[in-house]
Amino acid sequence: MSTIHILGIAGTFMGGVAALARELGHTVQGSDQAVYPPMSTQLEQLGIVLRQGYLAGNIDSGCDSVVIGNALSRGNPAVEHVLDQGMDYTSGAQWLAQHVLPGRTTIAVAGTHGKTTTTSLVAWLLEQAGQEPGFLIGGVVPDFGVSARLGNGKAFVVEADEYDTAFFDKRSKFVHYRPQVAILNNLEYDHADIFPDLAAIERQFHHLVRTVPGKGRLIVNAADANLARVLAMGCWTPVDTFGFEARLTWQARLEQADGSVFSVLHNGVELGQVRWSLLGNHNVLNALAALAAVHAVGVDPASVLDSLAGFGGIKRRLEVVGQVGGITLYDDFAHHPTAIATTLAGLRARVGQARIVVAMEPRSNSMRLGAHAQALAPSLALADAVVFLHRPELAWDAAAVIANVRGQAVAVPDSDALIAALASQLAAGDHVVFMSNGGFDNAPRRLLAQLQAAQA
Repeated sequence: MSTIHILGIAGTFMGGVAALARELGHTVQGSDQAVYPPMSTQLEQLGIVLRQGYLAGNIDSGCDSVVIGNALSRGNPAVEHVLDQGMDYTSGAQWLAQHVLPGRTTIAVAGTHGKTTTTSLVAWLLEQAGQEPGFLIGGVVPDFGVSARLGNGKAFVVEADEYDTAFFDKRSKFVHYRPQVAILNNLEYDHADIFPDLAAIERQFHHLVRTVPGKGRLIVNAADANLARVLAMGCWTPVDTFGFEARLTWQARLEQADGSVFSVLHNGVELGQVRWSLLGNHNVLNALAALAAVHAVGVDPASVLDSLAGFGGIKRRLEVVGQVGGITLYDDFAHHPTAIATTLAGLRARVGQARIVVAMEPRSNSMRLGAHAQALAPSLALADAVVFLHRPELAWDAAAVIANVRGQAVAVPDSDALIAALASQLAAGDHVVFMSNGGFDNAPRRLLAQLQAAQA
């Protein structure tokens, strides 16, 4: 086996690639600019050497291959070293396609929102059906304890990202996977640093559609007009639709407004009722898509319906960090106004009139570029108060957004000020949601520790 160095190893996708390479018997090392949990914890537990920074000296001279993440560009010292030394290099998506996916029944989960949760649900349902699937998920799943594994079964479930592959391959990552089953969860404009407009993303989704064989299956959110345009470009695969309408292949009927209880119907026939811990209509749709996917590979959906009750969710998806003095703190991986709005809608349906306070870090490339500026304030309409982390280096007009937020809203320059602003206004019964697609300087747990100390 060979020695592999992974550049960008702390990212959720590349960390999963590292875990799979380690399981295949390779010696794995890697470097990244920022290393934080939960991925850093997983890598350390796997015995993978992590090196801080993109320095040429971090890559061992005897390394057989370098896997380069899409966050690295020309001019990066590590990238320039790899090129200058004539080292063998590839992308994470291409490595996966060459070393893991051949011979497997690949299930790809694509969409602007819900990829991580839906991929995890598909893997969970297959596991409960005794299929022992492999998977690569963009987050650590408590039910499995890891974000990626080879598995002993035929199926391999992959979170299929539309983001570009690498500095030398500007196609979306998901075109490498050539799945037999593809879930198209939803499609909105995102990744403003890569795509000039929505049409460019739709074209990439159609490239994915082109790779799914005629004997495979497409599982498509019927309410999404953008996905309808993708299919109108050409479709050669049977399509299962899902949503809340009776005319669809897969239908969910809400029994509780917060999405914690719902019934599942397949071609109009009721299969049963689900009671689970997740909240929101978006998660009901994620579950419906997952049931359709496992059905497409031969699993009786009725036989695994009850196992949804045991699904433990995903780290940083409205994850309860702790409770103290009647205050509940959540950590949520928010990166897009639609995801923010649907998450808050689910929480609001659960907590009723209780006060919801949001701590928001506009960190994604699209957020930083202002692509979602107009939609951000409306997405926070269900929050009673918002504290924005507006770092000085962030080229983003916080004032314009704050002026349009329905509840109280302020911006602070650093995480210390954010924690202070939150602590000064919280009271028993409040629900505090930290929203960021980064480490957020560990602010949720720092606030929890401060509140615990104050109570003691």
